[in-house]
Amino acid sequence: MKKSEIQKFQKLVLDWYLREGRHDLPWRKTTNPYRILVSEVMLQQTQVERVIPKYRAFLKRFPNIVSLAEAPLTDVLALWSGLGYNRRALYLKRTGEAILARYKGVFPKDVETLETLPGIGPYTARAVATFSQGDSYIFIETNIRRVFIHTFFKDKKNVSDSELIPYIEATLPKHGSLREWYWALMDYGSHLKKTTINPNKRSAHYVKQSTFRGSVRELRGEFVRICTQKAISKRKLLVSYVGSDMVRAEKALDGLVRDGILDVDIRGYVKIAK
Repeated sequence: MKKSEIQKFQKLVLDWYLREGRHDLPWRKTTNPYRILVSEVMLQQTQVERVIPKYRAFLKRFPNIVSLAEAPLTDVLALWSGLGYNRRALYLKRTGEAILARYKGVFPKDVETLETLPGIGPYTARAVATFSQGDSYIFIETNIRRVFIHTFFKDKKNVSDSELIPYIEATLPKHGSLREWYWALMDYGSHLKKTTINPNKRSAHYVKQSTFRGSVRELRGEFVRICTQKAISKRKLLVSYVGSDMVRAEKALDGLVRDGILDVDIRGYVKIAK
């Protein structure tokens, strides 16, 4: 890429961010890696507006990694209710337990160690390191992907992330805040989703999200919500809340047990796993 092309792109993104960016998001006012991790996990496949109140409530109840690690899983899932994808809450708690057990509650700083923790992949590890320490890592998420496809791959379909990496690396500012640069990319990408035909549909990694209403995913969330309130017999859980759709109900329950979120005891009662 030419230097002039890089500068033009950087100016476009940063100017837009200065005018229109979401500067008051609570997780952008901290460099605490635990708080940033909570926000990153919550923001996976969930809209910002839904995350903000949950983020604040979660940190009020679990202000640090130790309090999260030592809390009952029931409490964590109860607070998570409404965000969906409860496996994320389980992984977050297991990460807290791992940090407490392996590192005496001190949050790891290096990406390699972060990636060994439950549910933390390459993107989350690099995002946490960048937003907490200002490290210069290359990473991609859905909004960043949208910006680069829209700008540099206007007429191309089936764009892979490996094709985007050189552009992300080339346009990374040599000076200034990397935190703000990535925030700017994310906010500009969110803007593009609302104002253009979604460029991510031309990504090789694009998967259309399935309908929530009537899905196994909806039923999983309902089962977890019920079980955070009380233990309930498996028969009552399946029949009373599902009626005749037993195949879907069994699939949802089996998945939750397999994921380690729910447990069925010897009496046939379903409860939150320990």
